[in-house]
Amino acid sequence: MSKPIIILVCFLLIILECQPPAQKQPIDITELTIAEIQKAYVNGTLTSEQLVAAYLERINQFDGLINSITRINPDALSIAKALDEEYQKTGVLRPLHGIPLIVKDNINTKGLQTTAGSLALKDFIPGEDAFIIEKLIKAGAVIIAKSNMAEWAATPWGSFSSTNGATLNAYNLEYSSAGSSGGTGSSIAANFGVIGLGTDTGGSVRLPASHGSLVGLRPTIGLVSRSGIIPAILQYDMPGPMCRTVEDATRVLEIISGYDIKDPLTKYSNGKIPNNYVQFLQEDGLKGARIGVLREISETDPDPEILALFEKAIMDMKSMGAQIIDSVRITNFANLSKNEWCEEFKHDLETYLTTYVKNDTLKTLEDIIRIGTKSDFTAKMLDFDLAKMIEHPEIKCLDVYSDQNRIALRNAVENQMDLLNLDALIYPTWNVKPYKMDSIVEEYVGSNTAVVAPPTGQPAISVPMGFMQDNLPTGIEFLGRMYSEPTLIKLAYSYEQGTKHRRSPDLEKAITKDKIH
Repeated sequence: MSKPIIILVCFLLIILECQPPAQKQPIDITELTIAEIQKAYVNGTLTSEQLVAAYLERINQFDGLINSITRINPDALSIAKALDEEYQKTGVLRPLHGIPLIVKDNINTKGLQTTAGSLALKDFIPGEDAFIIEKLIKAGAVIIAKSNMAEWAATPWGSFSSTNGATLNAYNLEYSSAGSSGGTGSSIAANFGVIGLGTDTGGSVRLPASHGSLVGLRPTIGLVSRSGIIPAILQYDMPGPMCRTVEDATRVLEIISGYDIKDPLTKYSNGKIPNNYVQFLQEDGLKGARIGVLREISETDPDPEILALFEKAIMDMKSMGAQIIDSVRITNFANLSKNEWCEEFKHDLETYLTTYVKNDTLKTLEDIIRIGTKSDFTAKMLDFDLAKMIEHPEIKCLDVYSDQNRIALRNAVENQMDLLNLDALIYPTWNVKPYKMDSIVEEYVGSNTAVVAPPTGQPAISVPMGFMQDNLPTGIEFLGRMYSEPTLIKLAYSYEQGTKHRRSPDLEKAITKDKIH
């Protein structure tokens, strides 16, 4: 090599060494999906540790606005790093490898407080994970945080806890996030995690999903285990995924479904779970489908804006090839819907305390009442429940496979679906707008989620239906037969892909407005 060339090479090397290091580009985590993340892992453009760090930074930046997170998992980054190292060694990604997960604060997480938003359990740290958490961790999910909730999962209209206060709607801070899984709903809506878990007694997965432009799935009772979850009414409770897309919710369902020896009802799922649920993500899933409009629900004092969006959704489904069977009526529906709910909070809670908390000073509902609450409504609810159980000890809560009233209602619904050859029934998830935070009334108005699915055990999924004034989202619900999740996934995915109603909240704008005020 000639001397001039050597000098030139050395000069270039000196210049390169003097260059400032390349600026680290921030990771845009808004609206990321499981598939997109795993593709980035494979391409080497992203690691789980980087992703988790980015979500934790976003929580730190924006959760002061909406108050959705109760605690951060201090081990999240180290877990993510270990998953990265595992992938480097094996070249194999687990189904949810390195995917950030946010968990409602009534689902047991080993080493992380699980309080149900109550003062009584504010220091309780489970010694073991709930069954569904075990499955998610085994699949590679990384718990990054626990989320706020309505105390004891008692209120559908909002999420106020004695431990963390109220969670606000990520789209408009003047409004409620709904309950009782409002913390999960607002956090996933705000892109604080990729997948979320909630629990649904009367609608507590689907209602916050509707208010957060999310997909919220309540599975068939028996498909997913309820063990290791603080109960509201055990015979109606169901955990379910809360995600930004039908595909992500489907991937979560695929992991959490299945038999658990600690939950006897899951034996009914044997032989009813397909090899995978992802196969039912079909864009043309509405083509030729027969969809029944359950007007008995949708016509109960609907807000005009919600009704208009619902009618638009019906037209959209028609344009996607669905056959709409309007004004479906369930035989004797009004009478069969009565007396479908029973109350065994005292029994269910005390069983949980004995099984998991194991504290001699915290064994009974009376102990819970003695410790107290910051919510007048919760105080009344706890006292009422205690008085009721003393006055009516004969009241029994039977499961959906044993209770003759619940079976009769389910038969009426499914028989009508069979008669009309329907794939699903539809109605607005909620007939009223979110409550304003300064004018929340403690009454249960406008929700359609509690009418059929909880008492019958049938599955239901809420999907974004669009936005109203004041940037408020709302949802449409698809109801199916028992264990018809494959059909619901196909229909919901097709509607989602054909409408694309989901959009992110503008938290940058909200935080700027908050600073000005």
